[in-house]
Order: sequence, then C-alpha cells, then structure tokens
Amino acid sequence: MCRHLAYSGVPVALGEVLVSPGHSLVRQSWEPRRQRYGTVNADGFGVGWYAEGDPVPGRYRRQGPVWGDETFADLARVVRSTAFLAAVRDATAAGADGEAAAAPFAADGLLFSHNGAVKGWPDSLAAPAGTLPAAALLTLAARSDSALVWALVRHRIAEGDSLTQAVSDTVTEVAASAPGSRLNLLLTDGSTIVATAWGDTLWYLTEPGRRTVVASEPYDDEPLWREVPDRTLLTATRSDVTLTPLKEPTA
Repeated sequence: MCRHLAYSGVPVALGEVLVSPGHSLVRQSWEPRRQRYGTVNADGFGVGWYAEGDPVPGRYRRQGPVWGDETFADLARVVRSTAFLAAVRDATAAGADGEAAAAPFAADGLLFSHNGAVKGWPDSLAAPAGTLPAAALLTLAARSDSALVWALVRHRIAEGDSLTQAVSDTVTEVAASAPGSRLNLLLTDGSTIVATAWGDTLWYLTEPGRRTVVASEPYDDEPLWREVPDRTLLTATRSDVTLTPLKEPTA
C-alpha cells in the first residue's frame, strides 16, 4: 500500500539514496520487489528533509507519480541532508485530497508516514478518534486513515509520551479497534527514527557512526540489510538500532 524510507547519517544528496540505487524508492514506485499489497505506487509521493541549524523540516509533495516529476529530480540532485523521510503512495481508496494525503505528514519538527491500511476505515476508528480533541479532528491533514493515525501519534506526544511510546501505543490501540489492519509506521525528528513492522515488510541497514536507513524494502543488494520481524518496534539513530517486540492487543 506504499513504500517509505528514512535516513539518518552523514550528509548526502537525497538522490544518492532515493534515486540512484538499483532498486531505489523511485523505482519502487513502479516496480517494488517485496510489496505484499498493491503493485504500483503512483498515487502521490513526498520527501521531507532537515537543513543544518533548522529543526523544522522542509517538504516537497505531489499528487501524481514520482517518475514524471522533473522538479523532484532536480531537488533530489542538489539538496543534501543528514536526515530525511520519503514515501511513494498507493492509495487505499480514491479521494480528493491530492498531495495533502501524500506522506510525509509534518508537525512540531517531526516527519511521519504510514505504510498499510486500517481495516474497516473509517468506522473502525470511531473509538480512537473519540479520544482526540475537536481541534485535532478539524485540522486533519487529509481525510484518510493515515492522517488520523498521525493525529493519534501527535496527540500522545503532545501529552508527554516519548516518540517510541506514542508510536507503539498508537499501533496497539488501532490494531485493537481495527483487527487485521496493516500498521507500518515511520517517524523521525531528524536524529531518531522510530518505525513499526505490523503487517508489511520493513528492513534496516546500519553502519554505526556513518548512516542508518530504515525502509519498506532494500534499495540495493548490500549484504548489511536486515529484515525486521513482524510485530516489532524499531528505534534507530545513526549509531544504534534497537528492536522491541510488540504485543498483540488483548480482546
């Protein structure tokens, strides 16, 4: 239902990670190798990146397929960053939100993406949505399951939860309310990457002190790539990766 990727490491041009590799995220938009649901990710794309000295990331998002966007090709060639998050989208359902529904979502210095689908959306999330303040519901970035999941994560962080706690608790809450959902979430603040494997593929590559990449699937055949087991929370920095099992919600 999407492919996404987050990078933290030495400064690189976005294109060195997102475009140039043999099985880059751009190529995954039309030819993913490990995507379990859907075959083409042409319903939008986006990238968010952090500039030195500025905690608020910049973003570039569009409604159509990434392969036809010349501006993205130029941007990826010249923009360098130590941290970024990018995604290509296969929409769960047709909608009118256009690029507003394309990840990454952003707020409070964070970038967020959801690879998957909430089973029974929107009715299945009535109970979790009821825990949000009215302002959060009225200002949803888009009318999509991913936008509401992002609002649930943001609310927990605003209430004082750590990034890891907010992501893990949101996944288990949504899974309990909507069994059978696919909830691969990806979140970064520019230094830490938090991700979940819940119903779809997730991989990581790390060279401590140099770079860590977390992605739906490997973008090359480098032997350092490792697959994350399903039902797992990943927390990563440039120098370290921690995997924590996630418990299935109880009935």
